[in-house]
Amino acid sequence: MIVLSGTIGAGKTSLTQLLARHLNKPAFYESVEDNEILPLFYQNPKKYGFLLQIYFLNKRLDAIKAAEKDDKAVLDRSIFEDSLLFKLNADLGRATQTESDIYNSLLQNMMEELPDTREKKNPDLLIHINISFDTMLTRIKKRGRSYEQVDKDPSLYDYYKELDARYVDWYKHYDKSPKMTINGDKLDFVEDPTAQEKVLSIVDNKIAELNL
Repeated sequence: MIVLSGTIGAGKTSLTQLLARHLNKPAFYESVEDNEILPLFYQNPKKYGFLLQIYFLNKRLDAIKAAEKDDKAVLDRSIFEDSLLFKLNADLGRATQTESDIYNSLLQNMMEELPDTREKKNPDLLIHINISFDTMLTRIKKRGRSYEQVDKDPSLYDYYKELDARYVDWYKHYDKSPKMTINGDKLDFVEDPTAQEKVLSIVDNKIAELNL
């Protein structure tokens, strides 16, 4: 089970598609376009923040259960990133600290690996896509989701800036599986076919190294 991580606009969906085709394995995507709660969250984060996190938790667990049945399935976001995102919302007053604590406790309980069971919840490899803050803003603008745009809500600039900074610490302390980093600025696999081949080669080498 391979999972992707990275900030908004890092290219998680694009790399998931590339890897799924390359490995000839199923891909599982974050529920965004069909997520009726997400636009409500951007309109009223404090009201819908906790509901949104529970929605994502449920969807991600469904994906993990399905992916666990197929060798080398690819998921476009790690379930463990949600704690980072929700903690940031709590710190910005978009959720309460109590809600954040309850969510983290629920996540830990649901992700606990139980003895005497073959079901595995943690991934075999986390691939983190690292991009610059400027690249993140450019891609957010390019993909055009109205509720993500800084020109419509200037407060999102500070939110994105803080999110970008927190990912550095999050990846540093991530310990649920082996991990690797792809430089999404240097290797622009979203636009450059040559970079795509280089990234796939890097991932293949890591998979071989881990004997997955």
